[in-house]
Amino acid sequence: MKIVILGAGIVGTCAAHAALDAGHDVVILDRDGPAGGTSQGNAGWIAHIDIEPLASPKVWRMIPRWLVDPLGPLAIRPAYLPKLAPWLWRFLAASRPGALAANARALIALQLAALPAWERRLETLGLTRHLHRSGCLSVWPDAGALAAAAPVIARQQEFGIPVEVLDQAQVRALEPALSGEIAGGALYATGCHVSDPRHITVALAASAVERGARLVREEAVAPVPGPDAVTIRCGSGENHDADRVVLALGAWSRPLAAMLGDHVPLDTERGYNITLPRGTLGLQRPVNFETQGFVTTPLDTGDRVGGAVEFGGLNAPPNYARVDAILARLRRFLPHLPEMPGTRWMGFRPSIPDSLPVIGTARRDPRVILAFGHGHYGLTQAAVTAEMVLALIDGKPPPLDLAPYSPRRFERNG
Repeated sequence: MKIVILGAGIVGTCAAHAALDAGHDVVILDRDGPAGGTSQGNAGWIAHIDIEPLASPKVWRMIPRWLVDPLGPLAIRPAYLPKLAPWLWRFLAASRPGALAANARALIALQLAALPAWERRLETLGLTRHLHRSGCLSVWPDAGALAAAAPVIARQQEFGIPVEVLDQAQVRALEPALSGEIAGGALYATGCHVSDPRHITVALAASAVERGARLVREEAVAPVPGPDAVTIRCGSGENHDADRVVLALGAWSRPLAAMLGDHVPLDTERGYNITLPRGTLGLQRPVNFETQGFVTTPLDTGDRVGGAVEFGGLNAPPNYARVDAILARLRRFLPHLPEMPGTRWMGFRPSIPDSLPVIGTARRDPRVILAFGHGHYGLTQAAVTAEMVLALIDGKPPPLDLAPYSPRRFERNG
């Protein structure tokens, strides 16, 4: 079949390879080309160790403190609040005990399948050099916060995720640069990160082209179902006919999904980061600074510091004072961090209130497969999402139950 994939980010490029594996003819449409959007600048973690939805008691405990600080880990631009209100209502509903338990089960299913799917994909393509197995470290600034994390750590261990709890001295022996306010930590031996999120996405796109896919720089503006094909109308006036379409445009997917009858509560969490020269931080592995809302990653291209959540939509200009605030908080833990320029960036995480992506067929035409809304886990879940997409393309049983990720689940939940 002819498969047209809308989006050349990490999810779209993985979906292209899955379709190529099955012998399909693949066209990838993207206005900006590979890694032109969010996939170019994320933190680079394969975060399969995360098992808690964002709408959880842990986050709700921290939200009041975060919202007091306009440059803190969570901010909502006042002018955007009326538009965001329905999303926030669904976020609140997703934190109810029953909903939270169901969402956690669905998230864990994806997370446990994520790394094996990546290993299969990269091994098949000869791209394993992009996966770094250095482990990752979570650190806490005070003993009370570390003690409060014990139930989550215990649950991670129940699911077979290796975790070693460390005291202050053990953390500093592992990462001597962490000379500031550290009470303890948790080492995840199976934690992974990639060479650079842009580099791995570009490599996947180039490999897809080598395998026969066609990459077309076009902006898809409308999917039009027809009797014999789904036609993708582009901003240039060109049309592309397809037997199957994969909608993987991340934060820009909502309007096209609505044209197909699926009104998905997709919004964007604007994330900020800065990339400093390699070795600046002195850290050997990715570190999650718990309760602080940011992480660090030693990418091949530099030391990246980023995180935080800002709700302000797709059109408001970046507020890079948020990067300065992250660096100020980081100096609590790395007092040696020098003042220096770096490459600042802001990207749009495609966020769904229940912390689960949308993976399923469109209401008005099952020939269109929706694959977006991965939030903080687009890189993590891209390879397993692609395997699920291929099952939908070929009409075969998927590797995971698709019901929790259905585009129609929001109608069921009100």
